[in-house]
Formats: sequence, structure tokens, C-alpha cells
Amino acid sequence: MAAPKPQPGSESRAAGAVLRGDGEAPQDIKMALYTHGRLIPSLGDVKLARPRFIEIMRKFDYEKQPYIVGTFFFGTTSAVSGLLANIIFRDSFKVKHEALKTYVSLTTIPFVSTIVTFKLFVTHALESGDISRENCVWRSVLIGVICGVIYPTALAFNTNGHLAVK
Repeated sequence: MAAPKPQPGSESRAAGAVLRGDGEAPQDIKMALYTHGRLIPSLGDVKLARPRFIEIMRKFDYEKQPYIVGTFFFGTTSAVSGLLANIIFRDSFKVKHEALKTYVSLTTIPFVSTIVTFKLFVTHALESGDISRENCVWRSVLIGVICGVIYPTALAFNTNGHLAVK
């Protein structure tokens, strides 16, 4: 006895899907696709998500606080300067103990002191209109030299000098 020849699309009919002759699904059947419990976003969902992104970015509006980037730049450079000064003085004084204590203190103290000094002498004075932009540049240079180079170097020399004497 000959086995009946399977018709094209019979497996899909048994699974509950019906194919048309041209291979496309009917337009009136809608199927939801789920990934990890969420619908795959459509184009309409993306259009709705964009204003949320803009609202989040407006929270970090640099037009209200334009000097925050410069303040953190000066603070970061003084922290790196303190770190380099600590490496140089620990090596030259041959200090082998209390490494974590000196590295943490010689990066955080110059960082915080530079941010506070820059905020007080440059940012606050510029926002209140007490100084011009030219004077702001000179004050920034002085704070960069004093708080960014001299203070971390002196602090590293003092800290590692005390540890070398111990």
C-alpha cells in the first residue's frame, strides 16, 4: 500500500498556522512576540521613549551649571598630580609600608581641596559678576598651579618624609 503524499503546508496546519498560496500570513491575524516578558518595541514605542531620554538629559543641563566640568577637571588633575608625587617620593625615600593610606590620602585631599577652592574663588565670583572673564583665567591658572601642583607635591613630601623617618 502506498503512503499518502504529504501536501505542502500540512505540518503548519497541524500546528495551527495557515499559510496562503503566496507564502504570506493573512493581514487580519496579529501575533504578539515576547522576549523576557516584554513586548518587542515597535516604532511607536521608540517615539514615546525619546522624550524620556531628553527629560533625563535635561536633569544634567550644563547651561545651568556651566563651570562644573572645569571644576572636576582641575580636581582630577590635582589628584593625578598627588598620585604621581606620591609614587616619586615613595620610591626616592624607599618607603615600603602604609601604601594604601598614602595613596588614598594623596589623591582625595588634593581633589576635594581643589574643587572647593575653585568653587569659592572662581565659579562663585564669576557667577555673581564680581570678576571679569580675564581675571577668571588668571585665578584658574593660579589655582591650577597652587592646588594642582605645589600642594599635592608638598603633601606627598611631608607624608612620605614622616614615613621614611619612622
